[in-house]
Amino acid sequence: MYSSGFTGIGRYVAELIRGLARLDEDDEFVIFLNSPEFEDFVPPAANFRKVRVDAGHYSFAEQTRFLRILRREKCDIVHFTHFNSPLFYRRPFVTTIHDLTLSKYPGKKMNDFLHRAAYNLVLRNSVRKSKKAIAVSANTKSDLIDILGTPAKKIQVVHNGVGREFIPSFPTELSRRQLNQKFGIAKSYFLYTGVWREHKNILGMLDALALLKKQSLSSRKWGWDGELVITGRPNPVYAPEILAKIRELQLEKIVIRTDLVSDSDLLQLYQNARVFVFPSFYEGFGLPPLEAMACGVPVAASNSSSIPEICGDAAEFFDPKNTSEMAEKMAQVWMDESLRQKLVAAGSRRVLNFSWQKMAKETLEIYRAAVLQK
Repeated sequence: MYSSGFTGIGRYVAELIRGLARLDEDDEFVIFLNSPEFEDFVPPAANFRKVRVDAGHYSFAEQTRFLRILRREKCDIVHFTHFNSPLFYRRPFVTTIHDLTLSKYPGKKMNDFLHRAAYNLVLRNSVRKSKKAIAVSANTKSDLIDILGTPAKKIQVVHNGVGREFIPSFPTELSRRQLNQKFGIAKSYFLYTGVWREHKNILGMLDALALLKKQSLSSRKWGWDGELVITGRPNPVYAPEILAKIRELQLEKIVIRTDLVSDSDLLQLYQNARVFVFPSFYEGFGLPPLEAMACGVPVAASNSSSIPEICGDAAEFFDPKNTSEMAEKMAQVWMDESLRQKLVAAGSRRVLNFSWQKMAKETLEIYRAAVLQK
């Protein structure tokens, strides 16, 4: 899943490979890829090589063709960077579990019996047979224990990191004009980045925005006059209800949809945002709030799942199921200058706890221990 199309997991894999290349010049690393990532991927060092697989994720080919290729390579240890490992692979491996979203929030996916059964079978097999299960947060570790009954000693928490490209920068008139020209952003804005899925609670965020707009227009309680920018590729399963909600709430003029953006555009969107909003019901880790903090943007975030663990004291939290509370917290972070400065300062300290290089180092140590484990 080395691809920007996989957003969080794709970034995790890319940063892991980059970190391993800096840390280990002696061991051989084999990177298994599908097209077109196979053609695009350039091994970062002489001890890295790539192997083409071309088996769709969660497919029968992943369970058969990928299995044959893995057996041919005879690796001392394989790292499956997501739970979708071949059921009949018998050599030593570790697996990363990013979240158990489909166990808690299946939404409109994986609803038929066959898909649910396949998901549970592959997930449980991957965790049970692995030498070590890597959880990206203590919250995910807790979910593995509670939902799958995984022994705590088998799970090691290794947090994700924040890219060095996310650095504080004072927005300039030039960058604002560029965003206006490219995306039609005309005012100060709330920013949301992420996939369009049920557990992301985009519908709840839109309800909160509508309430904020109504209160500001009718009573001047908050005096808010801005926009909401939503990034991410519209999911065809969920996009219709989100677009319908925007029309129903008459938010068309203040909600700007950018689709999936480049890393450089994402950086500009972060750095020019007035407030970053993260309304999720559930996250295994929650990378976007840290990226916003690294860019010097104050964060209003949900108080559920792993989000408080990751954000610490550097976010203003709200109950994601309470529309009025979400709207009020969004308004406070938008307008309360002392709160904004407090959150920005706390965010700049908070991101120092999360390093991709630290993640790679801890992961490499797990590989080495797993190879020696009987």
